[in-house]
Amino acid sequence: MSDEKLLEVVDLQAGYNGMAVVHDVSFSVREGEILAILGSNGSGKTTTLRAITGTIKPMSGIIRYKGEDITGMPPFKLVSKGIAMVPEGRMLFGGMTVEDNLLMGAYLNQDKKAIQERLKLVYELFPRVEERKKQTASTLSGGEQQMVAIARGLMSNPSLLILDEPSLGLMPKLVKEVLQFVKTIRETGISVLIVEQNVNETLAIADRAYVIQDGSTVISGAPEELKDNDEIRRIYLGM
Repeated sequence: MSDEKLLEVVDLQAGYNGMAVVHDVSFSVREGEILAILGSNGSGKTTTLRAITGTIKPMSGIIRYKGEDITGMPPFKLVSKGIAMVPEGRMLFGGMTVEDNLLMGAYLNQDKKAIQERLKLVYELFPRVEERKKQTASTLSGGEQQMVAIARGLMSNPSLLILDEPSLGLMPKLVKEVLQFVKTIRETGISVLIVEQNVNETLAIADRAYVIQDGSTVISGAPEELKDNDEIRRIYLGM
């Protein structure tokens, strides 16, 4: 893992209809790491991601990616720069095959050979997704759908993969499985920013973590520090 900052968020303020949900969020993602953003429901985690990925326009603050100011940049431009987002709730096209869903993740790439090479790599990472490639997405289990959603995010060949609540709605056994895939992705050199409520399982795979409460970054540190500190567990992580 490098000390080089891939993504940097400074004093972010964002919200909806002129009302700020996120007031003061700052953090960075280093190259080659899994960074976790933790916090209870309504703490501002998803709003932070929406501001980073251009779904909503930040009210103030700076977002830098590879040193470039990307504050307020539209989502399609961010994809072309190497940022991929896997949204909460998976958002698959249920009537399309798994493979067609994956190909939607490469829609900006016109190089058919490169797309096929990327597909091959994704199938190597996710053998079960390859087994299901001819099935329609709606026939898959929740865990399989989440793997397809993550695999689709990888089809754009990102340097940074952003995951919003990938464990949502999954049984505990599947949560572990999906998060292990996140570790495998990091081993290919892709940095991962993961937002989660599932604290223990996420801290088990993360290199560093930030906790957001009431729209502000309140604490950060190595997973062991956060897990072993009773006050942090009680006040910020609801454990």
